[in-house]
Amino acid sequence: MKKLVLSLLLVLVVVPVLAQIVAGPMLGYAEMREVGIWLQTEKAALLNLEYRVAGSEKWLNAGSLRTKAETAFTAQFQLGKLEPGTTYEYRIYANAKLFGKTPYSFKTQKLWQWREEPPAFRIALGSCHYASEAAYDRPGEPYGGDYQVFDNIAAKNPDMMLWLGDNIYLREADWSSRSGIFHRYSHMRQQPYLQKLLAACPQYAIWDDHDFGPNDATGSWAHKDLSLEAFNLFWMNNGRAAAGVPGITTSFQFNDIAFFLLDNRYHRSSERLHDSCSREMLGQAQIKWLIDALKGSNASFKVVAVGSQVLNSEALYENYAQYPCEREQLLAAIAREGIKNVVFVTGDRHHSELSKLELDGIVMYDITASPLSSKVGNNRDNEKNRNRVAGSLQLKRGFATLDVRGDRKNRELVLQFNDSNGQLLYEQIIPRQP
Repeated sequence: MKKLVLSLLLVLVVVPVLAQIVAGPMLGYAEMREVGIWLQTEKAALLNLEYRVAGSEKWLNAGSLRTKAETAFTAQFQLGKLEPGTTYEYRIYANAKLFGKTPYSFKTQKLWQWREEPPAFRIALGSCHYASEAAYDRPGEPYGGDYQVFDNIAAKNPDMMLWLGDNIYLREADWSSRSGIFHRYSHMRQQPYLQKLLAACPQYAIWDDHDFGPNDATGSWAHKDLSLEAFNLFWMNNGRAAAGVPGITTSFQFNDIAFFLLDNRYHRSSERLHDSCSREMLGQAQIKWLIDALKGSNASFKVVAVGSQVLNSEALYENYAQYPCEREQLLAAIAREGIKNVVFVTGDRHHSELSKLELDGIVMYDITASPLSSKVGNNRDNEKNRNRVAGSLQLKRGFATLDVRGDRKNRELVLQFNDSNGQLLYEQIIPRQP
């Protein structure tokens, strides 16, 4: 009898408990020599990842990671020593069991500098993703819908996607606890309709109030460090937070385009403060970092991602116009420093539009892409945004794409707004300012 009990104990210790991968794989950042891959399991598991150059026979071991409750059973693999411009295949084992039917794939960025013209590529943009969960939603008509939008983004074959905030929609039961925030992120990330897109191309993200805390939450939010912890566990932006600027602020380069990911929440004060010049959305440290980084960039375009609209002229809701002194400071600094080809990409507003502003000969754009799956704002056509490009306003669920094309002297962005079925609603060419 003792031998039987001992044998059973050994089986329990040696044989791993089966644990299913419930979200991912998601491609995180992609550089020339390194790529990030994210996964989540339903409970503690040992994950192994193998990869190879596409078409070759030899699999290389990327190592193993254990998922645990303390980090929401998430895992982040960083695959290094890769070759630029190369397609790789990879496969994943959860407790020694192969996950998925076929290998997944990714491609590293191309080494084109000093060799050839920059490559053409496509960027997908979107914000305001609401995944309904009846037990925690408001009563009545579901707030989320048209989830086919994510398959239709994938069908456009983007080379990267940038999520522009309100990606998860924390709810009353979620935002005041670590476990609640983890639940909301997990619920969002595990949606079956997302999995194809998450694996299709690198995913980058910023946040807005519904990823950060309650509606319209500011930097005074008591649990913002919990929100920051969850953001870093569930997204794999490349680069640490900007020096001296707590939060999610960072930057990266994709081909010849520089991306600057801003934090419009961690340092934000209320737009209701009586003294409008005491209001801050980004804060002085972040603005100083941004201007310095923009000035030092030789990129064809400088894409600045921020959760709130920047160039909308109207002081409505949470637009940057609610912070007039700081907004003027930022835009004046861009013009004064002669920083050309700045394109803001923003979300939040539940409509899409293109805004354009010329200041002292410097032309700036603001592409608002919203909403992916949350409700549409139906009164936006009454706003008197003086900087709106005529004909660009869209009051439908959907997404945007930016096609980057042309040789280095004639680089341009082709903006398209698409509905949730992938049908073209609006197109505009944004030329590079020489």
